[in-house]
Amino acid sequence: MKILVTGGAGFIGGNFVHHMVNKYADDMIINLDLLTYAGNLETLKPVEDRPNYKFVRGDIADRDFVMDLFEKERPDIVVNFAAESHVDRSITDPGIFVKTNVMGTQVLLDASKEYGVKRYHQVSTDEVYGDLPLDRPDLFFREDTPLHTSSPYSSSKASADLFVLAYYRTYGLPVTISRCSNNYGPYHFPEKLIPLMISRALADEKLPVYGKGENVRDWLHVSDHCEAIDLIIHKGRVGEIYNVGGHNEKTNLEVVKTILKALDKPESLIEFVTDRPGHDLRYAIDPSKLENELGWKPQYTFETGIQQTIDWYLANRDWWENIISGEYANYFEKMYGKDLA
Repeated sequence: MKILVTGGAGFIGGNFVHHMVNKYADDMIINLDLLTYAGNLETLKPVEDRPNYKFVRGDIADRDFVMDLFEKERPDIVVNFAAESHVDRSITDPGIFVKTNVMGTQVLLDASKEYGVKRYHQVSTDEVYGDLPLDRPDLFFREDTPLHTSSPYSSSKASADLFVLAYYRTYGLPVTISRCSNNYGPYHFPEKLIPLMISRALADEKLPVYGKGENVRDWLHVSDHCEAIDLIIHKGRVGEIYNVGGHNEKTNLEVVKTILKALDKPESLIEFVTDRPGHDLRYAIDPSKLENELGWKPQYTFETGIQQTIDWYLANRDWWENIISGEYANYFEKMYGKDLA
């Protein structure tokens, strides 16, 4: 089979490419990525020379390019990770989120319909559900929880989900959607909470924490997420949504203190800063549908996962130091030549 992975140079997409290339030697994994600021080909170094892997640079919102690619490759499965995903960036520049997350998804759906894709999978987020109150630990996001977005980012992802479901209902396109809680693990771009805190703590710099650090997230190791998507695209029911959560609810402050303790750094490095506008209070996923229907179970607890993640960042300093310095952006030119950039 040919499996087109969009956004495969990003954090979750990159981990998924690793997972698929290593697990399915007889399948061709095609990685389509525009290489915007969070796309990093250095993430794919371990697989770039594998015979069942191919990289293509391009924009999912470029209709002519996408149609030409589908005409040439004829993918059997499409897994769409490609998205602008940073909430703070969506607040300052909502337009790019509409272009990539909504219009780009619609282009992929049209191409999938035109070329008879056997499964289109949309990677979404629990943020489409809004948030939950801190004082109701009994409440969880379920697949039938109404959409109630808080930011331009989550609004763009919810809109994309609705397009995906509409293409199933209207055109019979075989689709699935997964909505995940906060991911963490190797190759996470350093602007995100966990890698940001690791890198700053190692440099003995202040660790900025929004508000009082009381916001709660359900942390999911990226390897568990990749296993879930693998199951869904092969065994999930067409037209269905599956929530993917790690059963690991932690406040942001708990996460930061855990990292400081593991690195033997003082809590005095923590610096509370003005809270983000519209900051969601609590995310918590009920993944029982995925567990009961497909037999998925997370393999990582937060304790084992965060230690594995910290160990990875300690062992791969060149990867994230290149990002902080900006050097990573030159990797495409080194690999493929200036004319293709």
